[in-house]
Amino acid sequence: MKFEKIHNKGQARLFQNQYLEMLTKTHPLVIWGMYVPVIIYLLYYSNNTLGFSGLRITLTFIGALFFWTFFEYIAHRFLYHWVSENPKVQKFVYTMHGNHHHYPRDKERLFLPPVPSLIMASAIFSLMYLVMRENVFMFFPGFILGYLLYGSMHFAIHAWNPPFKWMKPLWRNHHLHHYKDDNKGYGVSTTFWDRVFGTMFDLKKEKEDKEKVKDLMY
Repeated sequence: MKFEKIHNKGQARLFQNQYLEMLTKTHPLVIWGMYVPVIIYLLYYSNNTLGFSGLRITLTFIGALFFWTFFEYIAHRFLYHWVSENPKVQKFVYTMHGNHHHYPRDKERLFLPPVPSLIMASAIFSLMYLVMRENVFMFFPGFILGYLLYGSMHFAIHAWNPPFKWMKPLWRNHHLHHYKDDNKGYGVSTTFWDRVFGTMFDLKKEKEDKEKVKDLMY
């Protein structure tokens, strides 16, 4: 995903129609506000109506959080960085993720906006239901919380310095993904899958460019 210039001000124009363009933007708190009630209700429904035990719900919920990290890695690597000569595919990739690399300081496009987010979440829930049946009601909340934490971590990485020393490799991995090589460093909420699949930067050999890091900060 190469651009002649990375813009540290402004944001990409994705649609000429002003109403469609408006629907491509959101604030993180809007998405949290949408999904937290869903998470709470589905967990309550799993226990109160479906009769799943608290232990089973907890273990399934935690498993779903971990599954999110794998989904995040796969989606980022193979969907968001899909390479194609097809103009329609290129437009799709730019709309979904390329604009973030082009305008990395755009705060309004770190989360999928409400309308496409609900469509995507409904599709994923339906597919999961086909596989898991009633188990999806305690799995999906963990998956969605994983997404919310991922988006918030992404915001934090761009907004602030790492609050704890042990988090610095995660920060550096993502910054290098932006300004060094976007064929590595796909993990945002964790570097685990980058290490598993060999796409982790060798941080001991990478010289830290504080000015470039600063340019990516909000």
